[in-house]
Amino acid sequence: MPKEGDKAPDFTLMDQDGKAHKLSDFKGKWVVLFAYPRANTPGCTREAIAFTGLHKQFAKEGAAVLGISPDTCAAQKKFEQNHKLSVPLLADADKAVTTQYGIYGEKVMYGKKVKGIIRSTYLIDPKGVVAKSWSKVKVDGHAEKVLEALKGLK
Repeated sequence: MPKEGDKAPDFTLMDQDGKAHKLSDFKGKWVVLFAYPRANTPGCTREAIAFTGLHKQFAKEGAAVLGISPDTCAAQKKFEQNHKLSVPLLADADKAVTTQYGIYGEKVMYGKKVKGIIRSTYLIDPKGVVAKSWSKVKVDGHAEKVLEALKGLK
């Protein structure tokens, strides 16, 4: 699990349109990587809509925004279409990348321990280093906090 100051592990994942996204291709840009448990669920929908709503502001600050979940490309496409999302939604169906980032693991849900995605966000600097990270994210207001953090770090 990368910590602030660590090099962010590189990855290549397909998005909802079948386009490959490689983290190292974003060298020279900031990257917001937000992880959500499942497409088309209430909290994940609010979070993706919030990042979509701020997408242009992130771009103005030189940041690409990428969502990631263990859904398939087809499920990500439905998610995009159902909610008019404008950010790439990466499919990590085998959980390899989310496991590498420490985003997939044990959590408590409805009082029971389960394995799943721990809602998290990584802010990765233009050199590919984790500048800031958030774990066990509360959805409401989170996208705004990430944008403010980005502005503060630039």
